[in-house]
Amino acid sequence: MFIRRKLYLIITLMYMFISCMAGHGNDTAKFRIVGYYSLATAMRADLKTVPFDKLTHINLYFLNPDTTGNFQQDFSSLVPFITEAHRHHVSVLPSIAGGGPHTYYHDLLKDEKRPALINNLMQIVAKYNFDGIDVDIEGKDIDENYEPFALELGEALHNDHKIITAAIAIFYKDVLSDKALSQYDFVNVMSYDHTGPWRPEKPGPHATYEQSVADIDYFATDRKIPKENMNLGLPFYGYGFGPALTSPASSLNYGQITTQFPNAHLSDSLVMTDGATLYYNGTGTVIKKVLLAKEKAGGVMIWQLSGDAADDKSLLSAINTAIH
Repeated sequence: MFIRRKLYLIITLMYMFISCMAGHGNDTAKFRIVGYYSLATAMRADLKTVPFDKLTHINLYFLNPDTTGNFQQDFSSLVPFITEAHRHHVSVLPSIAGGGPHTYYHDLLKDEKRPALINNLMQIVAKYNFDGIDVDIEGKDIDENYEPFALELGEALHNDHKIITAAIAIFYKDVLSDKALSQYDFVNVMSYDHTGPWRPEKPGPHATYEQSVADIDYFATDRKIPKENMNLGLPFYGYGFGPALTSPASSLNYGQITTQFPNAHLSDSLVMTDGATLYYNGTGTVIKKVLLAKEKAGGVMIWQLSGDAADDKSLLSAINTAIH
């Protein structure tokens, strides 16, 4: 085990050295680091603890209307967060929808209701000085009205010198139209969750390097998205399976993993005390994925920032080291 960890550390350092010396890929000044951050947490955050200096964009999850398309909550307490982000030259976007079903969007995106929803979103962007909107409508929530919504919201935002972005995944590639994808200033490719607690019968890693290569290659080659318009998604969490095939899968964020298992950052999996195997991304794999993104994409995306370790095992710090 000691030899394995030593080799892993050596490989990690080699990748970091190559990153510094190679000089290929995107200009680091333009390389995006997009972090998802809880909107509710941002409303009460101690701003000194938010890593603005290590990010280019923050997507606040999730901003959703009621079933009539209206936003009833007062978001005034977000103003200090947004102001501080802008002081660090970090763009802030509210992210709408999110994983899991949001069936009311099927109704709100229809022709007769879509203009009102877009108008309400634009009012929020203007009122709180957001830099755009991130569209995280996923899976079965994507229907025939997704494309016109993306096009019309994008037009409204661009006319106001704001941006529109999206979280996308290969799992629902067949319902994402080329027109919709072309409207986004950039997309965040969710290259994770290839298995998880919902599939306890399929244990194993959910976010390998090889899966990232395949996901980026599909959207670049098959869907013709320019590399500078893509960010590679990185998971700050892991899933545990076992010890029996019928055992329910569990989940821990990366900070919890490294707290409970001090050397966990040196690997991508470990055996937990109950016999389950936990799969995640350690620093070596994250650095390797950053190098992939420097070559094949325009940045990285993190789900989600609060899952990071707070010490020298921080994945966000490793990302910044690999870039620079």
